Amino acid sequence: MRLATFSQNGTPRAAVVVGDELHPLPDGVTVLDLIEQDRLPEAGARHERPIPLDSVRLLPPLQPMAIRDFITFEEHVEGIAGGFGDEVAPEWYQAPAFYFTNPHALLGAHDDVPIPPGCQAFDFELEVAAVVGRAGHDLTPDQARDHIIGYTILNDWSARDLQAREMRVKLGPAKGKDSATTLGPWLVTTDELEDRRNADGFLDLSMTVTRNGGQIGQDTLANMAWTFEEMLAYASRGTWVRPGDVLGSGTCGSGCLAELWGRRGRQDPPPLQPGDVITMTVDGLGAITNTVVPGPPPTAIPRARSRRHSGASCSIHRG
Repeated sequence: MRLATFSQNGTPRAAVVVGDELHPLPDGVTVLDLIEQDRLPEAGARHERPIPLDSVRLLPPLQPMAIRDFITFEEHVEGIAGGFGDEVAPEWYQAPAFYFTNPHALLGAHDDVPIPPGCQAFDFELEVAAVVGRAGHDLTPDQARDHIIGYTILNDWSARDLQAREMRVKLGPAKGKDSATTLGPWLVTTDELEDRRNADGFLDLSMTVTRNGGQIGQDTLANMAWTFEEMLAYASRGTWVRPGDVLGSGTCGSGCLAELWGRRGRQDPPPLQPGDVITMTVDGLGAITNTVVPGPPPTAIPRARSRRHSGASCSIHRG
């Protein structure tokens, strides 16, 4: 089953995708409602006349409360590290690392993407995301399989210059990853993809990204270093994962410009510019196409007020 969310007269509506048509669900029912209430079988009922898919604006298929973005493709990690004269850190091999990104910055499959304020090195990241279908705590990888409801394409838009600066503070990424994440075009339930799972438990789905029609990168999802079940088990260690939570695979090999910059030692191809059209296609999941547009200028923020040489002192009160 494929579940989408679209805009109808400015109101989000959930629908089932069948071929080139959307079959709307009743008003007020969201994709997240269906997941949380375990009502996916009801989505097969036909409630209204179908709507041509190309006649509506697709929104992100769901609005998650949490997005954990992992980094699970060794080729990508090698390329990024090479840009800094480094090798893959030994710690990367020990556990599937992730960071939390902004669930309030989601864009639909064909929305325009503004360049973040102050960014001079804008980039994309080709990923696949798994969506949690059931709450869980301290899951094993075997248990985690029953907690994944489906998959979608994720593009983690990245301000590389902002990201590089703030991560030198040993914290982040923050504003470098905060402005936009494309999710879509729809949520594909796990049953549609089980025949693509290889003997090692990985989904063998081809992934490609193009810029203005020219291919930039290509990989297969099967090149992940951990399965989504292993990633979910790690995410649930010592805490709860909830229905609708999103787990990004991390960028696939050659799935972003920064990796190519790291391998070539220069910004070739150049950073994204207004007018660039980025299309990502994943076998079995569909395609998303976004156009880069100018963004607003940055709001002025003062530099830090250093206290080290100001003559200020502090005292410790001992009770």
